[in-house]
Amino acid sequence: MEVGILGVVHDDALRFQYDLTLEVIKELILDFDPDVICGEVLPTSFEKYKKDSDNRGYWGEPPSEYYELIFPICNQQKIKFVPIDWVELDIWNDFDPLRDYSGLEKEHLEKELEIWWEKQKEAATKGEIPFNTAAFDTVTKQKYQWLKKLDQNSHCIRWECRHLIMLQRIRNAIKDNPNGKILCIVGADHNHILKEELNNLKDVQIIYPLR
Repeated sequence: MEVGILGVVHDDALRFQYDLTLEVIKELILDFDPDVICGEVLPTSFEKYKKDSDNRGYWGEPPSEYYELIFPICNQQKIKFVPIDWVELDIWNDFDPLRDYSGLEKEHLEKELEIWWEKQKEAATKGEIPFNTAAFDTVTKQKYQWLKKLDQNSHCIRWECRHLIMLQRIRNAIKDNPNGKILCIVGADHNHILKEELNNLKDVQIIYPLR
């Protein structure tokens, strides 16, 4: 079985700046020709969308690329969509990694976060598909290792537990579609986790980057 990974960005300005526009994402999806798309969407939000396609969720979830592109493609191409995200939105802000810092110390850490993002953006261009590069994944992994040192509980909730559930939902999709071709579409920060963990699955070939 082939399982592809496509990392995207959720901001339209960034998409145009780095040439990972919805048109490019659409081309990548159609070229991969999946039977199933596992997307970074909460199951509850997907249920709301199925009942009312004008329902745009809340707190920016799901990201705009799903409403504007991915859901319509799934409908048009008869691609099965599986929501894989997990976030407890009512407590998300309570686990901000900088919640225990204040004053000049917090300002310094916020600037460090900005520096990490600049490093990520610089590494994002070092491959054929922006944000789907080994250099980007390396910097991103280092960034989250740094964040873990700031607040282990925050990291556990926002990153580790979330990925355990996302990955299990992908495994379930693989089990439920044994003859299918699956494409996982997530925010690019998640790329390296999915690649590392899914590479351990038996009889699964990971396609990443897609080109």
